[in-house]
Amino acid sequence: MKEKLVLIGNGMAGIRCLEEIIAIEPERFDITVFGDEPHVNYNRIMLSKVLQGNTQMDEIVLNRRSWYETNGIHLHTGDAVAAIDSTGKTVTSVSGKTVPYDHLIIATGSNPFILPLPGADQQGVIGFRNIQDCETMMTYAKKKKRAVVIGGGLLGLEAARGLLNLNMDVYVVHVLDSLMEAQLDAQASAMLKEELEAQGMTFLMNKQTIQLNGDGHVTGLTFKDGSELAADLVVMAVGIRPNIKLAQEIGLQTNRAIIVNDYMETSLPDIYAVGECAEHRGVAYGLVAPLYEQGKTLAKRLVSGSRSEVTPYTGSVVFTQLKVSGVDVFSAGDFHETEETKSIRVHDEFDRVYKKVVIEENRVRGAVLFGDTSDAPRLLDLMRKRTDISSLSKVEILPAENSTPGEHPVVTMAADEIVCGCNGVTKGRIVQAIVEENAVTLDGVKETTNACRSCGGCKPMIEALLEHTLGEDFQVKTADTLCNCTDLSHEQVATEIREKGLQTTKEVMNVLGWKNEEGCSKCRPALNYYLGMIHPLEHEDEPASRFVNERLHANINKDGTFSVVPRMYGGVTDVQQLRKIADVAEKYNVPLLKVTGGQRIDLFGVKKEDLPHVWKELDMPSGYAYGKTLRTVKTCVGERFCRFGTQDSVGFGIRMEKKLEGMSSPHKVKLGVSACPRNCAESLIKDVGLVGLEGGWDIYVGGNGGVDLRQGELLGRVGNDDEAEQLILAFLQLYRENARYLERTSAWIERVGLESVKEQVFARQPELAARLEITLSTFQEPWKAIVENDEVKNQLFQPGGVQ
Repeated sequence: MKEKLVLIGNGMAGIRCLEEIIAIEPERFDITVFGDEPHVNYNRIMLSKVLQGNTQMDEIVLNRRSWYETNGIHLHTGDAVAAIDSTGKTVTSVSGKTVPYDHLIIATGSNPFILPLPGADQQGVIGFRNIQDCETMMTYAKKKKRAVVIGGGLLGLEAARGLLNLNMDVYVVHVLDSLMEAQLDAQASAMLKEELEAQGMTFLMNKQTIQLNGDGHVTGLTFKDGSELAADLVVMAVGIRPNIKLAQEIGLQTNRAIIVNDYMETSLPDIYAVGECAEHRGVAYGLVAPLYEQGKTLAKRLVSGSRSEVTPYTGSVVFTQLKVSGVDVFSAGDFHETEETKSIRVHDEFDRVYKKVVIEENRVRGAVLFGDTSDAPRLLDLMRKRTDISSLSKVEILPAENSTPGEHPVVTMAADEIVCGCNGVTKGRIVQAIVEENAVTLDGVKETTNACRSCGGCKPMIEALLEHTLGEDFQVKTADTLCNCTDLSHEQVATEIREKGLQTTKEVMNVLGWKNEEGCSKCRPALNYYLGMIHPLEHEDEPASRFVNERLHANINKDGTFSVVPRMYGGVTDVQQLRKIADVAEKYNVPLLKVTGGQRIDLFGVKKEDLPHVWKELDMPSGYAYGKTLRTVKTCVGERFCRFGTQDSVGFGIRMEKKLEGMSSPHKVKLGVSACPRNCAESLIKDVGLVGLEGGWDIYVGGNGGVDLRQGELLGRVGNDDEAEQLILAFLQLYRENARYLERTSAWIERVGLESVKEQVFARQPELAARLEITLSTFQEPWKAIVENDEVKNQLFQPGGVQ
């Protein structure tokens, strides 16, 4: 007979506890859940994203009804619990349902605090706490103009940003002289205020509201100093109050919230509390990470049946991460300075970056980061572990300042450091999920590890880990928006460049209103590509907008050395090339020579300072193993040697590799040329694959041999090499012009459909092929610059220079 477990509250803390229970012992309990909202469990933290228009309601659902059904959970939505009988061990809902329990979890959360002001009960005065509040604000924005947010804390600013996105005039009223005073010091607060004012918010600081005006519907506010402000909508974001009414009615010990011990037990047997309604060691947490930690402890307590096998919950290091329209803010611990503390400060006024780390007794006590929060996971880890930092330098404490350009700091983090602070997920766990559990997308990592299921602040780090771990098999699941620096999509940016005749990345950012004047590692390479694709004759490539691998024309290895891949056209080599490769490898002590899947030889372990000499002595073109361009053309031996071959696969493969060499493209492009349907060059899993027939070629496109394995689809059949070349050129130019940056041909075809591609390729073949010919005519071998151009060489290879 299963034990009966009842959960009051269908929010994030309570449901996380159930998830942990199900993960440990799925058949242990008969579970019933009551929720007062008419919704399944959703991510309350992401409500601000919904309001800002960056996320749809459906996207913030954490557990769909199918999850409850699969796990045998009886869910009652829109039906709050009205009474608890702690003696008879039952709960009764508003609709009259009575359910018995063996164990009861109270996870009723909090209610928004509405200031008890005259006029606060009028229409148009709301909190910001749930989906209904979001819907109310969206409705008002359609017909009203002026919104006032009372409260300059985290929630208030997120609400204000959302209302700005809804095209309302937004005023933020704050009783103190600093925004987010609980999370930021004076300097960071001032920088945040300045940034948000530039976005369009108007702040009224040191203002105390004493009355809300109106006649049934709010029309404005009156302040203590006698001044007034008109308003169509007033959003109160001045704090929350734990919802403890049920607990008080049955005599549970309460203070500000329900008092619990280190095992989340209340003062009555078999009744537990987690989340914002629980008070542990005098603290009622309002952030998600502590609530999840509580849920994990309670799950182990319920499954074990006693305290003896459970590690007690002793409290949490709290942190806050805010991202409002491109503004990154992070704070953790106690960042206030005293006579006993010392601080590390970085203040870059040009890039608008501010960092402060407070140290006491050789341990990080608190931190504030503004503008660049890359160091947040490392600092949080130092605080949680109470690491002695006496042997660490400033560079080691704030390593993001000295990280490799183009490489995210998460790459150098230790395996036991936490990446997702909300859910306590380490880098090692994420890498394990990627490598061992096939979690090769952001959604896959979410489902497997719970990382990024809450505030979303760790998304860039997880994407960086995916790219670093998967290497060439990584494919970016590109969102509609180019990056966080702009609200424009890839297609909109490309259209604006064409229509406005924009010529440089700086010009694009200025004209199109980039939020970050310098751009970021996502948009700068994308803009450089779009400009070169649209203006092939006029555009000057911008090395500063390329990653380190492309600038140095070699792939960086995890130990800081590089791998050099010279091109071997069609996989064909000769004794002279082999002798040069052997001589170079011997002279420069190259530790590994590896034949690649693309029929080339890779020299692994070349030292950075040796790269110019290696390239010069090889005197071979680069194979672009690092580039968003043509990588390889794989060939079989063809009709000359193979008794099954029907076409000269080697000859045509070399012809196309020389033709397409240096072609810029949204992502890497690989070709395969097989002389017969036996497909020895793996043509069906290449971006473009040719299969020889008697008297011609079948041309396949959109194949992928990586993690997302995809067989290519037949684009068409041609009768000779010249026809094949023209069809390939037309297809690749259509891909170049219409795919999003970092979108493989396979993903592009999945998105737009093969029939659409075929229709355009065959209707516009001469025009498309001619445009690609223009681009190809501009190709020069830029890798030679690191050999022949002293200025470039000095810039790239001076000691302590670009890594």
